[in-house]
Amino acid sequence: MKLNELRDNEGARYRKKRLGRGIGSGKGKTSGKGVKGQKAREGVSLNGFEGGQLPIYRRLPKRGFTNIFRKVYAPVNLGAIERAIEEGKLEGHSPITESALKEAGLVTSGKHAGVRILAKGELTKKVTFEVSGVSASARAIIEKLGGSVTLLGAETSESHAS
Repeated sequence: MKLNELRDNEGARYRKKRLGRGIGSGKGKTSGKGVKGQKAREGVSLNGFEGGQLPIYRRLPKRGFTNIFRKVYAPVNLGAIERAIEEGKLEGHSPITESALKEAGLVTSGKHAGVRILAKGELTKKVTFEVSGVSASARAIIEKLGGSVTLLGAETSESHAS
């Protein structure tokens, strides 16, 4: 096969209908929009309009709310951390921070309030973490191996007691 023989598969590229190009095309004159009226004009958007009937989004009850202060944490599994240490992306002897996890590619970009360690997978080395959150089972595995977890920005309940 040569470069000049390369072609798309048949039907891979859909040819756009050419509107308003004569009566013989089947889409001439009004271009399939019918005659006059609001929807024949340009820039019309009638999403949700039901011909004057109360639209379904107004008929159905609204329930609950969205908490705009909700914190979303990026999940990172112990198995992924173990793999990153083996591949040399993370250093197991120094504390593993959230920025180190981002540099290693374990935390994808996005609006996260921090990183939370989860217990899926195996961990075989003693590791120290400095992260925003950790599940109870992940903490148990880390501490069983002699490692430790420091929670960033952890507020004590006594400060709210007064």
